[in-house]
Amino acid sequence: MTSRYIAVDWGSTNLRAWLIEQDRCQASRQSEAGVTRLNGKSPQSVLAEITHGWRDSATPVVMAGMVGSNVGWKNVPYLTLPVRLDTIGEQLTPVDDNVLIVPGLCVRREENHNVMRGEETQLIGALALAPASLYVMPGTHCKWVQADSAHIVDFHTVMTGELHAVLLHHSLIGAGLPEQQLSPAAFSAGLARGLATPALLPELFTVRAAHILGSLAPEAVSEFLSGLLIGAEVATMRERFSPQPITLVGGEALANRYQQALAAVGYQATVLAGDTAFQAGIRSIVNAMAN
Repeated sequence: MTSRYIAVDWGSTNLRAWLIEQDRCQASRQSEAGVTRLNGKSPQSVLAEITHGWRDSATPVVMAGMVGSNVGWKNVPYLTLPVRLDTIGEQLTPVDDNVLIVPGLCVRREENHNVMRGEETQLIGALALAPASLYVMPGTHCKWVQADSAHIVDFHTVMTGELHAVLLHHSLIGAGLPEQQLSPAAFSAGLARGLATPALLPELFTVRAAHILGSLAPEAVSEFLSGLLIGAEVATMRERFSPQPITLVGGEALANRYQQALAAVGYQATVLAGDTAFQAGIRSIVNAMAN
């Protein structure tokens, strides 16, 4: 077992790093220098900055996320499903001295073309900490992942988070709105609508009409829209997955919204923090490297 290593979650818009010694996190750092925000710097120099004072020649750096994409440090090949999770750590791509990138996963079928980077590392950790047959990973692009006790079998991506942002900030739905506020009641109302009417196209304009006509508070449009989109997502995706053990992997606030949506259709889900899952996944990979 490697007793000291650095784990890096390097996405499009941000970067997080953890120094791990004896299986314990000794320090963490974060930066907005995602791979699309390097501002002319090389990935090597950004990594040197974020890990300053941590690295020596014997300390491996294991990275996952968009750093391995065609807009990242190096375009690392995807592994095609089905994939055994315990073999992912055997297929890392070196990009510098003792610096390695975890491969992403892909589905290549006529009815389903999909890719992920970063989530595969969380899945390795989730398999150890909160095993399930279905993993739901909320975020900008929510992943619904089917697994067995050792393999990732299939996954689908739903662009719910991105759609929410686009509609709220770049469409008529969000035009002229005041600052948005948290509203559990508005979220629940939107959720009920989305679960009942998952065919979204006829529903979207009603969000604008509702606040113009006084049925929806203008400062609660974001919350209602969030509920509507998540409800429609859950209603649609539950048709593809039978009831089974579910683990939600992600940030607490968003995972709790999905937990509420799943509970509304009779699915109970365990919540696992995304950072916890990621660190556990890197730990498994590093331990496999040492064996």
